[in-house]
Amino acid sequence: MDPKLFTLVLHSHIPYVVGHGTWPHGMDWLYEAAAESYLPLLGVFRRLADQGLSPRITIGFTPVLAEQLRMPGFVEGFGAYLKMKLDAARHDQEHFQRTGEAMLASLAARWRTRYEGIAAQFLEEYRGDIIGGFKALQDEGHVEILTSAATHAYLPLLSRDESITRQVRQGRLTSRKHFGREAEGFWLPECAFRPGYAWTPPFGPPRTADRKGVDVLLDEEGLDHFFIPAHLLQGGTARGVYEERFPALRSLWDRAYRREVVTGQPVRSARSPYAAYRAEPSALSFLARDDISGDQVWSRDTGYPGNGAYLEFHKKHFPGGLRYWRITSPGADLALKAPYDPEKIGETLESHASHFIELLNETLRDEGRAVVTALFDTELFGHWWFEGPEWLSLVLRKLDQGPLRAVTAGQCLKKLAPRESVSLAEGSWGEGGFHAAWLNKDTAWVWEKIYEIEERTARLDRKVTGRAPRLAKQFMREKFLLESSDWPFLISTGTARDYAEHRAAEHFDRARILADWLQKSAALSPSEEALLAAWEGEDGLFSEVVGVEGETLV
Repeated sequence: MDPKLFTLVLHSHIPYVVGHGTWPHGMDWLYEAAAESYLPLLGVFRRLADQGLSPRITIGFTPVLAEQLRMPGFVEGFGAYLKMKLDAARHDQEHFQRTGEAMLASLAARWRTRYEGIAAQFLEEYRGDIIGGFKALQDEGHVEILTSAATHAYLPLLSRDESITRQVRQGRLTSRKHFGREAEGFWLPECAFRPGYAWTPPFGPPRTADRKGVDVLLDEEGLDHFFIPAHLLQGGTARGVYEERFPALRSLWDRAYRREVVTGQPVRSARSPYAAYRAEPSALSFLARDDISGDQVWSRDTGYPGNGAYLEFHKKHFPGGLRYWRITSPGADLALKAPYDPEKIGETLESHASHFIELLNETLRDEGRAVVTALFDTELFGHWWFEGPEWLSLVLRKLDQGPLRAVTAGQCLKKLAPRESVSLAEGSWGEGGFHAAWLNKDTAWVWEKIYEIEERTARLDRKVTGRAPRLAKQFMREKFLLESSDWPFLISTGTARDYAEHRAAEHFDRARILADWLQKSAALSPSEEALLAAWEGEDGLFSEVVGVEGETLV
């Protein structure tokens, strides 16, 4: 019988925020993701494994995230964050009791219990080491860990192949340090891909160069497989996974691309997104995202997370930011949201989990050897969709009882053995399927800065950096951080524009100054030494750093 498979792939990423602010932008992003997504999901997977049901999921942690989750600053700050949430829950419970709001007081008591459990899980069960918890699941064969670009750089728009190679090599180096083995699978940041062709940067002096495809560069670094949005395989325009959460992206796509670039819908190919393929010319394996199951979990408008019984993300009680209301209806004004009723959630979760299994089976009903590949941001489960981790637990339990088999990406590729080679199109899983969310009139200056530092890097060599390895190491750190795709994305969405603009400008200035210091032979002055030490303190990620010629700087 032809195998029918389901591969769940989760992508975990938070930009580098340690030492760069707390609230509303900065470390709180990391604390929220850890408390609301990483630890709840770790608990779900650990519980399933301990009960004899291997979750068999694939999960990636960007190297920059893995670094942060093991930094002393995070571990100490997260403990204080959990105490703040506990204090807020106690304060809210007393407040609601005084005002006679018994249902809300009961919910506040639930928040107290929840955060006490999270604190015990983090400090006692995992001893402050979330990454170690996932590594243990990997070592026991329950999950497969992916690597990614070092700082989640948007690879297709980097102007030099060596910049992509450094991002990939640094990613592999850092993932090996944290997870104890070489990752075989690679998550393309924003699922963004570019084939090889004569490429011209969108800014600066005209300079066309023959560029290798991203798949070829991954292959050269020893990777085995990656993932793409289905439209890169089939043609057509992507709806975009972020549109509903960030409405600014819709107008951005309309303004920047629909009128100026898209002259007609590409003809869709007959290739199925439910098969495994090899990329041409690298022969690297890849799997394509299933849009049908994806929309059921991503979409607040048409998918499960928009159900009126679930916890409302946007309405919070201050101080403390705890949530006490249900969605009620997606379009309802926040003032009209009804109190959340956790006692009524179980039946809804059961219904949605059963529907999802039916959807998967129906999707593959007429397929032969086939797989549904579901790609999601990890932070969707628990953070954006509070009930998501428990829904996922139900789905994995139901899969274990039916004909459809859950497998990791690596297991899937062994079972399906890709046979057909495909030349992939350029694009991403962003709105419109191309680069608009990261490259537009509001973000052009960021790319100009990135390209300037790429050119400065090209003029350095090991002879220069060998004279000052400490400077070279910090220069590469700042270059990696400047290349983060988060800065142009946050500018485009308007969610943290000032913060993102400041961060991009800050890392550019530091990289530029460090490049100047590298190219002079004089020793640093006392004030320059102090500045370097301050930057090392703030941006001290990656204990081992890939240098300008691919060497490892320790």
